[in-house]
Amino acid sequence: MQYTAGVGRTAAVLAAAMTVTALMTGCTPTGGDGAVAKPSTPVSASAPSAPSAPSATPKGSAPAEPKPAGVTSSGGTGGTGGTGGTKPCTIGQVKVSDAHQADVRPPGTGTGAAVVSVTNTSAHPCTVQGFPTVAGAGNGSPDHNLPLATAHSGPATAVSLAPGARAWTKLTFVNVQGEADGYCVSGATPATFPTLVLGVPAAGSHQIAMDDGIFAECDNKVTVTAFSSTRPS
Repeated sequence: MQYTAGVGRTAAVLAAAMTVTALMTGCTPTGGDGAVAKPSTPVSASAPSAPSAPSATPKGSAPAEPKPAGVTSSGGTGGTGGTGGTKPCTIGQVKVSDAHQADVRPPGTGTGAAVVSVTNTSAHPCTVQGFPTVAGAGNGSPDHNLPLATAHSGPATAVSLAPGARAWTKLTFVNVQGEADGYCVSGATPATFPTLVLGVPAAGSHQIAMDDGIFAECDNKVTVTAFSSTRPS
């Protein structure tokens, strides 16, 4: 009986020890072979990528500025002017000659056609370009001038005038027919003017006379050529 009791006590001690061991290791999972399983390594969250730094302007250099419209790469302002940069002639730079009857003119007894020149009287080159305007000079006041209807003949190109050089234009009128006071084919009454007012583009208005008579024409019309470096016939 004593042996049985000792065995019983020994079994009770072993059972208590196993209970304590189970309590100490009860939260630790085991593998199929009885070994304790190690916890897997936690996956670390990826760090946010840093924003890329803006490209830096090289030290000492300024950012490029856009070019304003109308400016060339050399810094000059675009646009048109006289030939090779020469400015148009002004009223103070030119002198307009009196008109001389042209060699080639319509048949009749009136003026027919006249040639007029513009001379650069300044010390600097300038340009003349375009067609003149023509008006019969009124007595006593420009308000009484009678503008003539002008028709243009030929192309207009810039004429560069060195100091003392000339540009020419030709005025062709509807000619008066017959003798004495004459007549107009259209039936209108012929008009006569002691002087005309010639308008030069950019160079003002100039009063001119015929160098050998007066201006006589019909219908208050005139055909004009553009200013040219060549004297018309």
